[in-house]
Amino acid sequence: MIGLLFIILFGKQATFSSISVALFTLFLTLLATGITLYVLKKLIKPIELASKALDNYRNSRTVIKLPIGYKDEAGLLLTNIHKTIVENEKYISDKQDLVYLLSHDLRTFAGNSQTLSQFILEEKPSETVKEYASLIYQSTTQQFEFIETFINLIKDEEEISKEQQLKNIQLAPIFDVVGKQVSQKLNLKNIQLKTDIQITEAKIRIDEELLIRVVVNLIDNAIKFSFPQSEIQVRAYSANKKLLVVVSDAGVGFNPEYKEEIFKKFTNRSKPGTANEPSTGIGLYLCKRIVEKYNGNLLASSEGANKGATFSIVFELAG
Repeated sequence: MIGLLFIILFGKQATFSSISVALFTLFLTLLATGITLYVLKKLIKPIELASKALDNYRNSRTVIKLPIGYKDEAGLLLTNIHKTIVENEKYISDKQDLVYLLSHDLRTFAGNSQTLSQFILEEKPSETVKEYASLIYQSTTQQFEFIETFINLIKDEEEISKEQQLKNIQLAPIFDVVGKQVSQKLNLKNIQLKTDIQITEAKIRIDEELLIRVVVNLIDNAIKFSFPQSEIQVRAYSANKKLLVVVSDAGVGFNPEYKEEIFKKFTNRSKPGTANEPSTGIGLYLCKRIVEKYNGNLLASSEGANKGATFSIVFELAG
């Protein structure tokens, strides 16, 4: 419009064809559009930076430095986002450090009691004292197991935020490692672990170590709620372009109505194991969170009390 106005005002003595006027108007329109887009691009730059920072932090816990020297509204937005991310990361780090410190101290306290009970047992005490010392030793051993489980759960919580690329997972070595990690607990209750690996490799996003941790947690859970001298079955196979890892036991099972409740954080459906093993009420919750983070699903089923339980990990297979 401004260009046409100039033509009308200052081009009275010049003769312009209709095509020239149209081309000139089109040129000015494109020029104005380009300038407008450039200005808008500059204006939304802070929003793009803020969005990228939030995406990076949400997906991989990466804290990037945002420009915080500007005093306009956009600058204040960037400053607040940057400070919020930094403060949140510091809070998470401090919380985890405190948990690890408390876990370390609890180990020390439990270790002192366990050592004293061993000394008592070595002194060949009376049967009553021997029984009490044995109970102390068993209790402290359970405390060690609980603390170790708790530390592993905290590590799992950290791993949830890590982004993994699509990769080929070799399944046989994974289940070899799983078998070694659960062998001691299996032996304590004289439980047989039977594995049936029908697929050699799978292209999925989850990291090998994290998949091992999830499967180990599921087998630990199966051991906890299985009766001595029973059997736990683990199958890995593909169906309908999906990888399935299924852990089944013949233990205490659960009410089918609670199949979603047992995955809730600190669920009130948690209970001690068949040998009075402690339960954190958070293990299955973290397993489900980890699996779902990597585009999978974790399902639970049971036919009822004392009819066993089945937990199935399901991942879509790529290409």
